[in-house]
Amino acid sequence: MRSKFANVLWGIIFITVGIFYAGDNFNLWNFNLFFNGWWTLFIIIPCLISIVENGFNTGNVIGLTIGVLLLLSSQGIINSRIVAKLMFPAILILIGIKIIFRDSFNKTMRDSINMNVNREGRLEYTSIFSSQKEIYPKEQFNGASILTILGGMELNLENAIINEDIIVNSTVIFGGVDIIVPNNVNVKISSVPIFGGAANKARPCMNDNAPTIYINATCIFGGLDSK
Repeated sequence: MRSKFANVLWGIIFITVGIFYAGDNFNLWNFNLFFNGWWTLFIIIPCLISIVENGFNTGNVIGLTIGVLLLLSSQGIINSRIVAKLMFPAILILIGIKIIFRDSFNKTMRDSINMNVNREGRLEYTSIFSSQKEIYPKEQFNGASILTILGGMELNLENAIINEDIIVNSTVIFGGVDIIVPNNVNVKISSVPIFGGAANKARPCMNDNAPTIYINATCIFGGLDSK
């Protein structure tokens, strides 16, 4: 349900921008998307949609914080030097708050602070200014949410136990995601490519009744591949 709502939000955003541009072309109003710091919207909007789609988690809150700080800096509201000094401490503080109150949010943290289980049993992976490689063990896999900002993620599901259809939501901003899937599943990708794209390179499963991994990908200056 949240995934459909997120798709509706993306659609509304594109329709709104298109209408404003059309009105500007016919001199009905003045519209200019390229204000100071306009590029930070490529970080802020996907993180907001990720919050709507997956709820609050460490990754989308950190991404939203970074985007807002960069926007305020570009607008001259906050000095860029102050932003540079606040960026890393803010990330550490948010992670610390997440660890302290993790039980209150009903989420179980794994060994890494970048991976936890949400209320629907889906894992959450976050990669910001870094690269990660996760090999899922031979256990039941119930889906995942992936967020990468200026980073990369490889999620290896070759050993995962998948007995039913699952959903993987991924937001890629200036980065890349590789999802390695087992041979006994089908893969279907639905993507919103914004100067990026998603490709299904997984070997076709010969069993039409096999479980399906549905990958919903939003790629902004980045890409996602299933292999």
